[in-house]
Amino acid sequence: MDWIKAIVFAFVTILLFRLFFFEAFTIPSASMEKSLLTGDYILVSKLSYGPRIPNTPLAFPFAHQRMPFTENTNSYLDWIKIPYLRLFGSPSIKRNDVVVFNWPMEDDRPVDQRTFYIKRCVAISGDTLEIRNGQVNINGKYTDQPEKLQFNYKVLADVDSLDSDSLTALGITEGGKMQNKGEFWFTLPLDNVEKMKHFPHVTNLQLLIEKKGSYNDYLFPENEHFLWNMDYFGPIYVPKAGDSVKLSIDSLPLYERIIKVYEHNDLRVSNDSIFINNRYTKQYTFKLNYFFMMGDNRHNSADSRFWGFVPEDHIVGKTVMVIMSIDKTDNGNHIRGNRWFKSVN
Repeated sequence: MDWIKAIVFAFVTILLFRLFFFEAFTIPSASMEKSLLTGDYILVSKLSYGPRIPNTPLAFPFAHQRMPFTENTNSYLDWIKIPYLRLFGSPSIKRNDVVVFNWPMEDDRPVDQRTFYIKRCVAISGDTLEIRNGQVNINGKYTDQPEKLQFNYKVLADVDSLDSDSLTALGITEGGKMQNKGEFWFTLPLDNVEKMKHFPHVTNLQLLIEKKGSYNDYLFPENEHFLWNMDYFGPIYVPKAGDSVKLSIDSLPLYERIIKVYEHNDLRVSNDSIFINNRYTKQYTFKLNYFFMMGDNRHNSADSRFWGFVPEDHIVGKTVMVIMSIDKTDNGNHIRGNRWFKSVN
């Protein structure tokens, strides 16, 4: 009985610690490189923004979405659903925080069981965001941290192949040949741009930026009234709880999902008139705070440019540290000792 009590006590302690204080996650993709690398194991603080009470309390411990060793069995039951509640109030997120959150587009799951994403919060509630030439401007001011960003570059060379070992030594892992002979593309952080200019056989380097006014129909809000692309996006207002916006047929696509899905209103349009909960309206007042998230790997990140705002009830916590890091390459697993216990900012 003493052993059983000790095991149960330890189990409950770890569960509560993970639920209300800190939780570990792994980085599965390159969207945050070079700030966070694929194979990094990170520590996320839930105290930073206030612990969130689970929406689905009937869930198998230490499992997310699926039961261990199964593919189709949910690890939770939705018989009991708890409305959004966060200890200490709304999350106090700062610009440029690296945030873990639930992906808001996974409508078939409860919020706390949606897939975990990690991005940098580039705009907070009440901000007006605009991306110009690939650079983030908030309320008319440039706010990016250039040393943390990566973009795609076109590289011209007088040979048909570049030394792969030298590229690896520079930490260049994304890129390859383009259609024409001597043309390559690579994803480069700022400190590697100058190094690449002096790379053997390289003759020219060009930043791959889309033209202003070109329209990517797969980007938020997927509407031809907003001729936006990855590098020219906005201006767009990031909603704040209690603030109101004017609604029209043209502006509605920006906030339609918030009104219908995140804040659970009945919305319909009839003869260019907007009705919310069967009342004709020309404005809407937000109930929640929202945030705009982007990856540091700007040309290889599925983020808010694709699916819009992140509601505050989807926020999990703040990334504070890389606990350990393993480079999972084709040649096997290699420990990145220089990244262990490295703070994240």
